[in-house]
Amino acid sequence: MTLSPASKKRLPLIVAAATALALVIGGVVWWQGKQRWEATDNAFVAADTTGVSPQIDGYVVEVLVADNQRVAPGQILVRLDDADARADLTEAEANLAAVIAAVGNVDARAAQEQAIIASRAAGVAQARARAELASQQVDRYGRLAEQGWVSRARIQTEQAGARTAEASVAEAEAALVAEQRTAGVLGSTRSQSLAAVDVARARVEQARIALDRTVIRAPVGGVVGARGVRVGQYVRPGGQILSIVPLGDAYVVANFKETQLDRLRLGQTVEIRADAFPGEPLIGHIDSFAPATGSEFALIPVENATGNFTRITQRVPVRIRVDRASGQGFGAAALRPGLSVEVKVDLKSRGGLNFAEAATGPVVAAVR
Repeated sequence: MTLSPASKKRLPLIVAAATALALVIGGVVWWQGKQRWEATDNAFVAADTTGVSPQIDGYVVEVLVADNQRVAPGQILVRLDDADARADLTEAEANLAAVIAAVGNVDARAAQEQAIIASRAAGVAQARARAELASQQVDRYGRLAEQGWVSRARIQTEQAGARTAEASVAEAEAALVAEQRTAGVLGSTRSQSLAAVDVARARVEQARIALDRTVIRAPVGGVVGARGVRVGQYVRPGGQILSIVPLGDAYVVANFKETQLDRLRLGQTVEIRADAFPGEPLIGHIDSFAPATGSEFALIPVENATGNFTRITQRVPVRIRVDRASGQGFGAAALRPGLSVEVKVDLKSRGGLNFAEAATGPVVAAVR
């Protein structure tokens, strides 16, 4: 098709007008999108992964879970050899029985001592009665001797008997005091025995706890990952043997530029797109703002007090809670920690505190 000279002259004007119109339309669309959305591709999926470690050392005799297996809270994961723990528990229980028997022995001795004390008290009463009778005899024979009816030798005999009776009283009283002190010693011995019983019970409880810890259970529900434990392996306390990832509680950490934070608010709706799940996006909401930029938590913090300082826009981690029923019904369960995602915050959605207000707002009393 051949254009006329007049059409050829108007063609540049038409192209320029179309280009200008496209630029205007694109600018309007961009401006409206900029006013509606705040986006970043510096985002990833995270989860509160729990590392499982044994609390005692021992040899692994049974591993009851496989890689990537879903487990429930309290489910048995690993069994350790419990022979030593059972022997310790048996020894502790035997020791407890021995100290309880010792308390019974002390109680029996205390009861016997009370009977002896009663007997000694009766002996004191008997000795005092004899001493009183001997004293009366001395008085009686003394009056008879004054009248000449009793010889001097008889009086001396009665006086000796009275002194012997008084000595018997002193002896009986000393024996009573000795038995009473023995009873006091048995009381303190019983207190020590009861304390020994408490110690033995504590040791039994410790041995029972150690036996229970030979069975390693899942502290939370989730999926098993990084399983490095095998049968026959010797494990030590604190050494991580596997991890449990709570996939249903996964969340997104989006690192927004500090220049983007002004319009973000808690509770705003977030559109989440993951490369692993193309198609319908997931829906979430802004949960919280980090208390500092990501560089502040680095192993080697940035030192800005140098002569070659360069101003760089910093990023602040924003935690996004993923709705459980979004994205074809999968929600947070569809995400895996470590996946890269793109997020877009709907600025028109209703929100609460902004970035500055969240830092000075009321302290949350309970964990979500």
